Amino acid sequence: MKLQKTVDRWNLYESQIKTLSGRLDFERNHLEFLGYVIVLESGKVHDKIKNSYVRNPETLYVLLAHYSLAKPIESAGRLTKFRNLPGGYAYEEAFTKRAVSPIAETFGDKTEMLIEAAKSLSGIKREYGDSSVEIPALPKIPIVYILWKGDEFPASATILFDTSASHYLPTEDIAVLAELTTARLRHSLERIERTLGRTIACYHSQR
Repeated sequence: MKLQKTVDRWNLYESQIKTLSGRLDFERNHLEFLGYVIVLESGKVHDKIKNSYVRNPETLYVLLAHYSLAKPIESAGRLTKFRNLPGGYAYEEAFTKRAVSPIAETFGDKTEMLIEAAKSLSGIKREYGDSSVEIPALPKIPIVYILWKGDEFPASATILFDTSASHYLPTEDIAVLAELTTARLRHSLERIERTLGRTIACYHSQR
């Protein structure tokens, strides 16, 4: 039943999503973002981080379908906070709770791991705060994460967008995309820690 539902959803968005092949900085016949690979022939979505297929990819379909409606423009080269996007102030509290705070909570005592976790998402190191990365959440929508480690005060984080982001997605979709990117950073960290744990266990077993 779940498989049939996924097929039905794919049929709903297929024609729009397929137009992204070779457009808006996606490769031809290969759609990949945030460690997800969309199989254009079937609509299946492979999660490279978890090495499994996504059971309910509708959120990914919706983001891609909406993104497909845009025409490419040059990056503005100016960063802005979420609240400065059109109508962003109305979503700011939920955005902070779902996308920003988890970064401080997860990486605040291990800021260097933010950079390591971002590598699975094609992220690159930036020079802000105690640790920062830029992640191509979608090819034309980079998201910058900035983290300050806790000392006298709790760790804190912020998320910035290129001001051109609003050209590609409505603000509510940008919030969903950022929340998804935050979740993917946490998934990446979990994989790193599992791998490290296995390596340490193997080392001790051989001593």
